[in-house]
Amino acid sequence: MAPRSSARGRRRRSWQHCDLTTFYTTTAAGSSMATSASAEAKKPEDCVPIWQDGTHGRSMPAGTKLRAWPQSTSPSQYASHSVPRVLFALQVALLVIVLGLVAMMYKSFVLASAAALVDADVLNGQAAGSAMAGGSSSVPQYYQTTPEFLPGPTPTGEAAFLAQTNPAPFAGTSYIPNSPLETQVPIMGNTDNGNIFQMHGQLSHYFPNPDGFGVDEYSLPRNASIVQLNMLSRHGARYPTTGAGAQVLGQKITNFTKGVTGNLAEPFAAGPHNFTGALSFLNSWTYKLGAEILTPVGKQELFDSGTLHQIMYGHLYPNNGTKIYARTTTEDRMLKSAEYFMAGFFGLQWPQNASLIVAIENSTGIWNNTLAGYYNCNNSNTGVSRGGDNATAQWASIYLADAVKRLNADGPAFNWTATDAYNAQSLCAYETVALGYSAFCGLFTYAEWESYEYSVGISFAGNNMFQSPTGRAVGIGYVVEIMNRLQGHLIREPTAQINVTLDSNVATFPLNQTLNFDFSHDTNIASILTAFGLTQFAPVLPATAIQRNRSLIVSHMEPFGARLDMEIIETPQPLNGDRKSGNAYDAGGKTRYIHFILNQRTIPLGASFEQCGKRDDGWCELTTFLEVQSTKLQEAEYNYSCNGKYAPVPYGMITNGVPLSGNSTSSSPASATSPATVTGRVQCPAGTKDGALVCNGDDQFGRCNFGNVIFQKVASGTACRNGKIVATGI
Repeated sequence: MAPRSSARGRRRRSWQHCDLTTFYTTTAAGSSMATSASAEAKKPEDCVPIWQDGTHGRSMPAGTKLRAWPQSTSPSQYASHSVPRVLFALQVALLVIVLGLVAMMYKSFVLASAAALVDADVLNGQAAGSAMAGGSSSVPQYYQTTPEFLPGPTPTGEAAFLAQTNPAPFAGTSYIPNSPLETQVPIMGNTDNGNIFQMHGQLSHYFPNPDGFGVDEYSLPRNASIVQLNMLSRHGARYPTTGAGAQVLGQKITNFTKGVTGNLAEPFAAGPHNFTGALSFLNSWTYKLGAEILTPVGKQELFDSGTLHQIMYGHLYPNNGTKIYARTTTEDRMLKSAEYFMAGFFGLQWPQNASLIVAIENSTGIWNNTLAGYYNCNNSNTGVSRGGDNATAQWASIYLADAVKRLNADGPAFNWTATDAYNAQSLCAYETVALGYSAFCGLFTYAEWESYEYSVGISFAGNNMFQSPTGRAVGIGYVVEIMNRLQGHLIREPTAQINVTLDSNVATFPLNQTLNFDFSHDTNIASILTAFGLTQFAPVLPATAIQRNRSLIVSHMEPFGARLDMEIIETPQPLNGDRKSGNAYDAGGKTRYIHFILNQRTIPLGASFEQCGKRDDGWCELTTFLEVQSTKLQEAEYNYSCNGKYAPVPYGMITNGVPLSGNSTSSSPASATSPATVTGRVQCPAGTKDGALVCNGDDQFGRCNFGNVIFQKVASGTACRNGKIVATGI
């Protein structure tokens, strides 16, 4: 069949009067990047299509219909159509190449311009965020994170304020957060599915206090608002400190399995030796822990804490371009903890929102530092303040007696002692937060883990809290800072551990911040709670048996990543303390309260300060609290506690966190076993006559026990003088 007439066939068009440069220029719609010196600039209409029927124009002739190409075409027809089509394809290909080159040149130009405009302070800021930024123009674009390239939409929402809006805090536990640590370890005697990993004392991975401190949690009443937060945080999980018991045991095990005697008090027989049974894993075990710095999960703890505080208190951040100032110390784990917290609260670019004031932390004590107050309190680092160590060793020898027998059954040549077993328990805790799992954990029964937690409480009580002569003094500097911060005062007079250089300047001790973040250590925070006078934690813990009904549970108070949040709450009128009956306002004007929250549970201030009243919510009116605290500096007896000459006393004789009265000595502070005559603050048993011998140290350990008070190593006897117990020959 003959082909159809070309006049009725589909019109084809080619381009005339346009060379390649003109074609690119017109199709690029006048782009400044597309120029040619050899071609005369033309407008888009200069390129006119030629249709298959030989007519010119941008539109088809009237009445023309589009149809399919004919089934066959003569060679001459094919040749006449193919040449323009090939040329057009080449033009398109060249156009694509040129456009690609232009796009690459344009991107490089934009990136170079953006990098040149970045503020040098951001690029060279104090945070690791600047190191990760890589905002230099010398860095390839695919490595660059700051400034962001093509970030997409970036509007943010309003800051959260869950601390104020939560309608029913702690109503129940319905979600157990994921953790990278392996805690599903079979434990002998664990019949109630208890969690031994919440019994590691100050070595516990962070968890919210599960039991509280004796009061319920309440939401804010209508028209009330949180106006300020003062947070004091512990650092995250760390490796053992230098010389810790975990390190000592690790070296002893290594020496035993390698056949190295070392400088041990009881050198091993010629080895190497092997363990058997439950201890077989030690034959190939090696000590893998570092020292002092944060473990990976420790970094996570502080990042998570920062994120939680953003959700709870983010609304308090002014978000007006001003920075807040937070405080930490120079110690690596302290500085890193603050940085990870800030990253969780603000994001990786936190230096745009906050600056860290880094106080020098040094064991020489020449730098005043309230966040590590023990370095400025000489007696806190001597035998007079180590009564907790003695009592802990005593308790360990009792509760670990069976464990020592089991361990020696599988490694008799090692000669396990109660100290070794105690150090093995600490190795369980350290390996868990550092490596995720520890085989040492399963070596002990559930009851032995309960006793381990209790032993840490004894240690903190005797070394750092109300049973220590320096318990108040170590923490009093920080308490003074909080009182001045709440009242808007700078500190210009030397007081306790306070660094006057920093605290006398609003640039380093700001007074008008709604968010204040401080970072410290576990024992320092324990002493701060003591310096505040929170006597809820003051009762003596006997070193002979567990006292289960107690507030002083260290894993609930000072786990890794612990945090004390002190909220300032404002209400339009005084809020009735009977919160169980509802949120009723009493007559009066605007009122402010202070609310202590330790690890997400309220510390009832009325339990320690009767002036605060027995409120259901544990709050205290701010004016009342400030009045109560006005005497705490004097009560701490800072100069005498930290620098005075007094003799050590048995654990349990001190109950108020300061040295015993009448116990000074002209000589240097004695060792923990030096003879001394001391007058205690403990009342004699009812009906005891003055001068009567109360106890002659006649129990099996040579101790005297008066209820919750235990006098250790009493040789010559304990008598009553003027209604107080007097111990001699300690």
